[in-house]
Parts: sequence; structure tokens; C-alpha cells
Amino acid sequence: MRSSVSAAAVAYDHLPLDLGELPDLLGFHLRLAQVALFRDFTASLVDLDLTQKQFAVMELIQSNPGVSQVDLAVTLGTDRATMMAIVDRLESRGLLQRERSSTDRRRQHLHLTDLGATVLGEAKALISDHEARFKDRFSSSQVQALVSMLRALHRQF
Repeated sequence: MRSSVSAAAVAYDHLPLDLGELPDLLGFHLRLAQVALFRDFTASLVDLDLTQKQFAVMELIQSNPGVSQVDLAVTLGTDRATMMAIVDRLESRGLLQRERSSTDRRRQHLHLTDLGATVLGEAKALISDHEARFKDRFSSSQVQALVSMLRALHRQF
């Protein structure tokens, strides 16, 4: 039994363990929120067999036709090997194609295929519903403030 419970810990009194000081840590709450979002995202896109990173790559390619894997990796904060694996997977499914640069043989330009554009459109509709399930818990101004605060956290890294 808990002898002294902080106001933050009361929200977790349904759990079998005393969380100690975890409820006072920003990272703890961010991680729990990320897990909830990830689980719902995964369930939402299960029929399309797309991960969050694969969706992000496809969205960036659609918005930046001919983008390189290196620029995708930098933008998404991932290493080149991971990006290559994501691109390989999407290419093997026929969702994107590589085109060797005519000016730099080491560089490849990426483009969505017609199938890729169709799958991306389907994913966007499903993600819209996914996003609504979480955003509907807040007012529009709260969502804007939350996004602004999250940007402030990750912008420095």
C-alpha cells in the first residue's frame, strides 16, 4: 500500500506496481503517449502493412519527387543503413522506384510508383481517423500548443 501518493501517481493507482517517481518525469509521460499513438497507428494501418517510418518516407517522396535516401535519412533522423532497408522494402513491394542520378552515379533519386501513390492515399485516410481519435481529446488551440511544445523539445536535437 502506498503511504504517500503524489497527485500525479493517483492517475496510475490502477496499476499493480508503485511507480515511484516515474509519474514526475516528462519522458515517462512522453513514452506512454508515444506507445499509445504507435499502437493505434499500427492497428490502423495493419491492412496496408505500413510502418510509421515507411509512411513518413512515402510522404516525403511524394512531397519531394526525386529525393535522395541521404536527405530522407537526415530529415527523419535515422542512419543510412536503416533508410536503405526501408527503401528496399518499399521498392520490393512496388511502392517506389529508384532512378540513378545522371550527374552523380552514387546518388539515387526516389519516386513513388502509381501503386505507391494509391497506397499512400489510402494510408492518409486511415491516419486521418487515427489522428482524430487523439486530437478529439483536446481543443484546437490545445493541439496547436501541444505540437508547439513537442517541436520545442525535438528541435534542438
